[in-house]
Amino acid sequence: MTRPDIGVIGAGAFGTALAIALAQAGRRVSLWARDRAQAEAMARQRENAARLPGAPLPQGLTPTADLTEAARAPTLLLAVPTQTLRGVVSTHAPDLAGRALVACCKGVELGTGLLPTQVLGAVLSDTPTAVLTGPSFAADIALGKPTALTLAMAGPGGEDLQAALATHNLRLYLSDDPVGAQLAGALKNVIAIAAGLTIGAGLGESARAALMTRGMAEMARLATQRGARAETLWGLSGFGDLVLTCTSEKSRNFRHGLAIGRGATPDPTQTVEGVMTAHAIAADADPDMLPVTCMVSALLKGDVGLDLARDLLLSRPLRRERG
Repeated sequence: MTRPDIGVIGAGAFGTALAIALAQAGRRVSLWARDRAQAEAMARQRENAARLPGAPLPQGLTPTADLTEAARAPTLLLAVPTQTLRGVVSTHAPDLAGRALVACCKGVELGTGLLPTQVLGAVLSDTPTAVLTGPSFAADIALGKPTALTLAMAGPGGEDLQAALATHNLRLYLSDDPVGAQLAGALKNVIAIAAGLTIGAGLGESARAALMTRGMAEMARLATQRGARAETLWGLSGFGDLVLTCTSEKSRNFRHGLAIGRGATPDPTQTVEGVMTAHAIAADADPDMLPVTCMVSALLKGDVGLDLARDLLLSRPLRRERG
């Protein structure tokens, strides 16, 4: 079999969408699914009916349940949830070693507080890593709608990766601040849950706008405290992604909060990265520095109810607006 140009590890909606976009642009792509039955169904139907229905798999895209085969590519996109990333990479470390690894997940590892590229570095210390993040819905990418993302990499090789992964409709902006890009992508999911709670509870659009603004301030405070550059937070991975996920019901994080705000049960089949991220960040956070994030975590744990959470946030001391 011809060696693929790019391997996508993870056949969820986002991984499938990236594989489709790259194959449409003429790359040879292998798409790895953990479930062999899913891989066989995709190969037979030429569609990921379970995760991304209505988006045909183009020629040049090969579904597989053999990670060794997918990992023959020099560049691998890791599109698995943050909380399972370590397990996948550890299990298949010999196949992944020496490849350029691009994390395509958003979140913070529960228990360690590590970001996706830091998890990769902890398991495969000598492997170059990057992160692909920003405002995007899988269906838009798969259907060829214009999308812009941040590709962040601290070391050399970013320009080569940018050229390898960009397509006509998938525009990539290069950054050398992976910490800022990842913290922005992780925290905006928490704020999106809060935005969904706000709308679901009927608190209004004005309240959501205020929440997004104060949430942006939290994102900037935490990121700069951890060594990121403030301007990264105003790019695609921060402000851009925050706007998208706080204002659209296509966002799983927003829908999760929306359901809770309405008194309904969120869809248990959906991976909602913001839930574990909220708990991971709040575990050692100063509530005065990250009030929204800490309150979202407390609410999701059942430590406070929605009405009390609202009252506690609104009763915080008045202060000057300076971030």
